Formats: sequence, structure tokens, C-alpha cells
Amino acid sequence: MDYVYEMPKEMLEECAQKGTVERFEYDSFTYDEGDSQPIHKGAWVYLPCGYDASEKYDILYLMHGGNFTEEWWFKLFPDTVTILDNMIAKGLCKPLIIVTPTFYRSEKDKEGIIDERTEQFYQELRKDLIPGIEKKYSTYCGGDVSDENLVKTRRHRAFAGLSMGSMTTYRSAFYNNFDIFSWFGPFSGCCGPFGDHEKEVKRICTTLEEGDKKGYRLDYMFCANGTDDIAYAEHKDIMEKAVAVCPYLEQGKNYDFFIIPGGVHDMKAWQLDLYHALQIFFK
Repeated sequence: MDYVYEMPKEMLEECAQKGTVERFEYDSFTYDEGDSQPIHKGAWVYLPCGYDASEKYDILYLMHGGNFTEEWWFKLFPDTVTILDNMIAKGLCKPLIIVTPTFYRSEKDKEGIIDERTEQFYQELRKDLIPGIEKKYSTYCGGDVSDENLVKTRRHRAFAGLSMGSMTTYRSAFYNNFDIFSWFGPFSGCCGPFGDHEKEVKRICTTLEEGDKKGYRLDYMFCANGTDDIAYAEHKDIMEKAVAVCPYLEQGKNYDFFIIPGGVHDMKAWQLDLYHALQIFFK
């Protein structure tokens, strides 16, 4: 596709065909080994204009970054909703459902900026959030949220996120739930500044190799980063090494790395990443 490096102005203009954003709350657990505790959490859900429960919709789970929560994409930056409305109205992407959860367990939890949460979130995601969401809203699983059916409908489910949400995309969606997701959008980072690059390359390759053996192929991994982003160097290094050794990542077919010249670690870049990702996902 043809990339742009500034959000087109028409994407930020008020759209007559407005989607809605509503609150979804659910019960989960900490899933800590030996000491799992119940927790109550929430997410925000974008429903496209004209949402019809008799239709089936693709779904994207979209994560925030460190020290923020599910409020980030739609409440702190409501122009994200305007961009989505315009993209759908202009036919740049199909009408879809987008869910913005949080990997944090509470308001207090986020004060520690615990990056381990990006790895631990995978059980809550699979066992509580996805079943709750896809039982209530009309996705391709048709309300059947059995493990077998979530696997069967994986090509209609995507996960993306920014910064620590990008790390969550790798850790909780890609490495640990590859059988129920087929589209991935890591925006700004993979393992963080203190991560082991070789370990991440191995995890990427192993996930794709083992998935392929089971019949779970990658539809697309859309990586994105700006040249002046604090996460650019590690993200670029890891993915270049992975592409060099992994035959399951094919540039232009099921993988690309979108680079914003001068782009930094900010919402302007992440909205642009989302804008491009949605023109690739579910095609």
C-alpha cells in the first residue's frame, strides 16, 4: 500500500456517519501462580455507524501504553473515533468492532509501570475479556466463545497496541494466543530498552514455526515506529533479525515495518499507525 506520513486532514473532520463508544465491564482474575485473586475490570468498545447485531464484524483489540489505561484511545483522544468514522465512511476499511482494554489490574497497579503485566495479560485476554466481548457483540464467532470456535475464527480477530501495548501485542497476543489471533499491529517497540533481542527473535520464529505446523498461519504483522522514537532502535533490530532467519515472515505479503521519518513516541504517530494497519487488516 502507499504510506503517508501525516494524517490526511479529511480524517479529522467531523463525520456524519458516527460510530458509538460504550463501556463494557467484566470479571476476571489475576492468574498469579498459587495466589490468583478476583478482579473487576472495564474496556471501551467502538461500534461502527449502523452496527447491526444480525451482521458479523471483524474485531480489533487495541492496547494503550505504560501508565495509562483503557481510557487512552477513545476517551483521552476522541479524535481517534473521528478517524475511525471517516475511514469506514470512505471505505478505507470495513466496519469493525474495536475494544480498548487495559493490562493493568487496578489504578494503583499502573503506578508501578509493571511491564510484566504485558506478559501476564494473555490469560485474562483469552479466558475472560474475549469470551465476554464476543458473547455480547456480533463477531464471527456468532456468540460461541468455546476455545474451539475462537481458534476457528482467528482470521477475524486482530490485536494491536502502542509502546507497552506493543509489547503486549507480542507477548500476550502473538506468543501466547497465536491460535486465536491472525493479525498483529505492534506500534513502537517489542521488548523494551532492557530486553534480550536474541530471545525475542527466537520467540517470534518459534511462534510462527509451531503455528504453521498446526495450521495457524500469520495473516499480517504490521510493525510501525518513528525514526526518532525511543523504541525505534530495538524494534527495528529485532524485526530485521527475525525476517532474516524466519521463512514465515515475508515482506509485503504478511509483514511490513512502517517507518515514520522524524516520528516520535506520541499519539500523532500511533494514530497514523492505526490508520495504516486498518487498511491492511481483514483484507
